[in-house]
Amino acid sequence: MRLDRSIRRCALQAMYQYDADPGVDDDLVRESLVDSGAESDAQARGLELAQAGWRTRSEADAKIEALTPDWPVRRQAMIDRNLLRLAFHEIYVEGTPVKVAINEAVELAREFGTEESGGFVNAVLDRIAEEAKA
Repeated sequence: MRLDRSIRRCALQAMYQYDADPGVDDDLVRESLVDSGAESDAQARGLELAQAGWRTRSEADAKIEALTPDWPVRRQAMIDRNLLRLAFHEIYVEGTPVKVAINEAVELAREFGTEESGGFVNAVLDRIAEEAKA
């Protein structure tokens, strides 16, 4: 599935909601994306990507924790950890080219995260990319 930024933006928004309330209803998340400004196709595809990324979060978190021992996942900003989870899923499951996944995650980190988010996400994903090559 070819992804664009609006799909990833919707996926991030949905994953944020899953992270904030793991018991949140999918219909509620779907409804919340209506106000995202994205087209309905992007909303639907973003929700699908978020659901898939959420299912692989345990594997992503294990990889991220190994690479960030001073910043365990539970201490990371919610935006940052969900971008890392999403990019991990894209790289390892969706087969998205590593450079594309990293660039998109960093751009979304700059848009939604803190001043440090872009650099943090980039550094962690660079390390994940190195391991993915091996």
